[in-house]
Amino acid sequence: MRDNGVVVVSPEPLSFDDVIAVARHGAAVRLSDDAVAAMAASRQRVEELAESPVPAYGVSTGFGALATRHIDPALRAQLQRSLVRSHAAGSGPEVETEVVRALMLLRLHTLATGHTGIRPVTAKTLAALITSGITPVVHEYGSLGCSGDLAPLAHVALTLMGEGVVRDASGRLQPAAEALKQAGIEPVELAAKEGLALINGTDGMLGMLVLAIDDLTRLVRTADVSAAMSVEALLGTDRVFAPELQALRPHPGQADSAANMTRVLAGSGIMESHRDPSACTRVQDAYSLRCAPQVAGAARDTIAHAATVAARELASAVDNPAVLADGRVESNGNFHGAPLAYVLDFLAIVAADVASMSERRTDRFLDVARNHGLPAFLADDPGVDSGHMIAQYTQAAIVSEMKRLAVPASVDSIPSSAMQEDHVSMGWSAARKLRRAVDGLARVLAVEVLTAARALDLRAPLKPAPATAAVVEALRETVPAPGPDRFLAPEIESAVRLVADGGVVAAAESVTGPLV
Repeated sequence: MRDNGVVVVSPEPLSFDDVIAVARHGAAVRLSDDAVAAMAASRQRVEELAESPVPAYGVSTGFGALATRHIDPALRAQLQRSLVRSHAAGSGPEVETEVVRALMLLRLHTLATGHTGIRPVTAKTLAALITSGITPVVHEYGSLGCSGDLAPLAHVALTLMGEGVVRDASGRLQPAAEALKQAGIEPVELAAKEGLALINGTDGMLGMLVLAIDDLTRLVRTADVSAAMSVEALLGTDRVFAPELQALRPHPGQADSAANMTRVLAGSGIMESHRDPSACTRVQDAYSLRCAPQVAGAARDTIAHAATVAARELASAVDNPAVLADGRVESNGNFHGAPLAYVLDFLAIVAADVASMSERRTDRFLDVARNHGLPAFLADDPGVDSGHMIAQYTQAAIVSEMKRLAVPASVDSIPSSAMQEDHVSMGWSAARKLRRAVDGLARVLAVEVLTAARALDLRAPLKPAPATAAVVEALRETVPAPGPDRFLAPEIESAVRLVADGGVVAAAESVTGPLV
């Protein structure tokens, strides 16, 4: 829920847009009154357990394989500090700011449900961190996806204690204590169970899943546009995208992709030039052209399934033990990341296959045996010039890596914590490789757009469809028209930016209206 641009965190589920607003656009947050009330009620129950002589996991005992030890009340504050410090054991490169902000927001939401027993003041301090733009340094390695994203979340909890290293709102690296002081935020001394409540969640996996769904939703529309440009410039046919043919196999994503391609190709002079059967003797196009809706459509349906899983997780309260509405505090296994890990792996397969088909279309442009009258490698003077020969090499290198990234992480459980945690999800690893795969897909589609635009220009005086012409025009703002060989890397990066920021789709939609 939004209030004047501020994301209000309540016991109700967050939306995808809420996560994107905080993670990518720096939106501020605040806790709702009912969230504060829910936390206060569950905190009272935790404090009752803390005073009881009966051991309660995470409240008056150690953690994981050390849960058999009852902790004396005088040592429980130290217990929480020790938990966070020891679990803040990440290593490797820094994780991106948008991922950490998503992780922080999602943990705040679980706290706001009132099922963790945390004090409202601790949750309010986390909200203040998000709003101030202070981002704890979280590292690439450390999470096994069970019990949740322990190490990444522990680095956030460490910041709440005024320890560790952060980046401030300007991106400057500094000690957490200094950043909190400058922002007027008082560090928290964690009370019973609070350390566990702050680190026992699937928030990193979920945050990266939501961000990937946002990216892939845009990229599959881009794939429809780039495929349409390739079909057009390779003198393919649009008859195979007819709705009556798609209805014979009623997958919703396939129908949407075919409809997008039909709309993008509408009014093409290039397509019209070879509709006469006497002028075009080809019976059917190659699979990478003809079956584009089947592949991009299956990708859409898979993304939709992943979004369903993500929506369920956004409605979840993941902690162990959990405080139930009737006051019971019960151990559980909801922190296991399997539901997220599976779809994160599935999306890496999707990204790899959409990219693979895109690369095959690009390759057709460069081969005089298959490009139907275009110059070799689309070069200005083949032999003197190499055209887009090596741009396709770059595509192929990325696709090859994406195939390796598509190998699932979720089947690679590795036991930990003296065999107490003897099966883990590896969901964080699945999410990390998916982010690399999403970046790869954007780059592969960018090379296809760059190459297809060059081919469309080379079809002159035949006129492309108004929508594909709009994409070419948008690209030409930063990439010149065909000519002798130029420094190609900057042109590829210009195309990557146009794909990544939605410019390719926006250009097409300026003619077609919103694509589905």
